[in-house]
Amino acid sequence: MAEAYGEKALVLCSGGVDSTTLLAMAVKRFGAQNVFALSISYGQRHGREIEAAQAVAAFYGVQQRFLDLAAIFADSNCSLLAHSTEAVPESSYAQQQAEGGDGPVSTYVPFRNGLFLSSAASMALSLGCSVVLYGAHHDDWAGDAYPDCSQAFVDAMGAAISEGTGGQLRLEAPFVQLTKADIVREGLALGVPYQLTWSCYEGGETPCGKCATCIDRAAAFAANNALDPLLG
Repeated sequence: MAEAYGEKALVLCSGGVDSTTLLAMAVKRFGAQNVFALSISYGQRHGREIEAAQAVAAFYGVQQRFLDLAAIFADSNCSLLAHSTEAVPESSYAQQQAEGGDGPVSTYVPFRNGLFLSSAASMALSLGCSVVLYGAHHDDWAGDAYPDCSQAFVDAMGAAISEGTGGQLRLEAPFVQLTKADIVREGLALGVPYQLTWSCYEGGETPCGKCATCIDRAAAFAANNALDPLLG
């Protein structure tokens, strides 16, 4: 896609595969000087993903902003949070739902992405951006594991952002109907530095290989006959 001169974009950047691929696409489309990366702390179990987001932003030469929204989730026992008494499940989302029924999994942080997008919209307007980019994809929504990754959610938030900003800002989620394998395929073509990214729900020296996001990441690289650089 040709560079969109004159527009500025804010990308929600977690340091993972999806948002890093989206950041690469945004830099190609808008130019690094017109892209901002927003990385959010929410009380997650470790700091590896924020460190990864910083490395990715530095690689692409984009300005980065940070928010700490941990206080909002202080009363949640979601297993993804540092203060949780629950362990992160060592199985895929599909397996978790087969055992516990359809609906959100234990690593679903209550309306996290709605909060992130609302915050991003306010910041984007302040920075003179006209678009917020969000890396939700179909695999995370499947079975309502993460309902705030669905097409319906994206459409609703997009309408709210447009309406609430008088049409000054729009939401784009180009991966919402794609699989993680599709995203990795796009990223490999763009030369995305996946060695800088972090996906694992645990914060060890190397990915645990057992949590749902590790399982999804491994499958996405395998589907593209590619080696995950974090495991090479």
